[in-house]
Amino acid sequence: MNEPAIPQPVNYIADEWCEATPAPDSWNLDPNTLAPVHRAVSTPPDEVERALRHAEASYDPGPWDQDARRERAAVLDRVADNLEGRLEDIARTDALTSGTPISVTRLVAAFLPHRIRATAADLRNIPRVTALVAGGRDVRLHRVPWGPAAILTPWNGPSFIPSAKVVSAVAAGCPVVLKPSEHAPGSAQVVVECFVEAGLPSGSLQLVHGAGDVGAQVTGDPRIKVVSFTGGPGAGRAIAHAAAQDLKVLQLELGGNNPVIVLDDADLDVTADGILAGMTKLNGQWCEGPGKVLAPRHVVGALVDALTERIGKLVVGHSLADDSQVGPISNAPHFRTLQERIEGLRELGAVVRQPALLPQLDGYFLSPTVAVGADASRATAELFGPVVSVHAVDSAEEALRIANANPSGLDAYVFGTDTDRAIDVGARILAGEVRVNGANVADLGDDSAQSFWGPAGIGGHGPAESVRVFCGERVVGVDSPDLPL
Repeated sequence: MNEPAIPQPVNYIADEWCEATPAPDSWNLDPNTLAPVHRAVSTPPDEVERALRHAEASYDPGPWDQDARRERAAVLDRVADNLEGRLEDIARTDALTSGTPISVTRLVAAFLPHRIRATAADLRNIPRVTALVAGGRDVRLHRVPWGPAAILTPWNGPSFIPSAKVVSAVAAGCPVVLKPSEHAPGSAQVVVECFVEAGLPSGSLQLVHGAGDVGAQVTGDPRIKVVSFTGGPGAGRAIAHAAAQDLKVLQLELGGNNPVIVLDDADLDVTADGILAGMTKLNGQWCEGPGKVLAPRHVVGALVDALTERIGKLVVGHSLADDSQVGPISNAPHFRTLQERIEGLRELGAVVRQPALLPQLDGYFLSPTVAVGADASRATAELFGPVVSVHAVDSAEEALRIANANPSGLDAYVFGTDTDRAIDVGARILAGEVRVNGANVADLGDDSAQSFWGPAGIGGHGPAESVRVFCGERVVGVDSPDLPL
């Protein structure tokens, strides 16, 4: 198999491409073979400072009339065109850095132009100034970009998450400083190239590479007015703490151990197929994937057998192989974390089943795993991989109590043939989204909007992200002595 080289990541600061600093004796590795794919890189503090200065100087909340919105939307349409010309490049880079099979990363890459064009349509159709009903007086509601935005993205969605967040912020008019994960910088690099080549105004988008120290410098700076971050809870809490000093606007998606409630009337095949799809989609490396399965005691044995049988038939292989259904875990730190999580479940009393055949490669391969019988009250850690724990319960009420005792706050799942009952149970789970009888990634409906509850983060995501997240509202109008107070 001919594996493509990933170009050495470079920064884009103050409207020019510039070399990042290679980390000494540190490499980003191919998760399939552990062969080096490029040097790990970082950005010196003075270069980060240069990016921040340029972002501040580029911020112009100025009048976003219809002509200005159409002009920016036309740029975004060119971004979508550019992405369409790089789909295979993006898919292969995603597969080689995240470990997700290329059959899946091709689907993700193909969706990127649609996501960009949808935001361009929002930009054309959502006015930035609207008249309010005010008894004949001139009162207007302005949607104004908050200011420079820091966007920090994870390794598990290396092209889609940067594309979606950046396009929303750029459409809003927020100058963006993007820092992708140090474990998967290559896809974000391609995405930024597509934005730059479309002819963005000066300062609209900058790219800095590096680890947590670079992210901390960017997000903690008072010139940054809004932070959008998807990643782990530790980093999310650190960002929230730093942001509290000057009360930045935050969108933090942090994930959790998403519960699955199996009702006593659930169809076993539908349930097993749904859980399997959720735990292996993107190699299970997605923050909304299923984690803790709570099933009626009399169903557990048959459900575990059904999952084990299905896992045994999966093709686990090289992420660039067309027939692979599950690829390797993305990087060494997360591979170690998953192994520790599985061992932790074993220490809590679980029997661990790992029936998949692994390839004869040196990469970070892991059989999709079912851990059965651990203490449900203590099995609370996010798994974030092709792993679920299964726990016996005696009623739907008990399942709800367990699910809500340590809520993930992000996603949850319910399986049952009586959909009215399943939806009623789902509506009682402390989560921003609850899926019934399935575990797909795409939004449930055209206007799906989801808040991040509790430990899952701050804010949420949904339609018209550009104005929901990256714009604030300002009311300007004529006062009246006739108002009651």
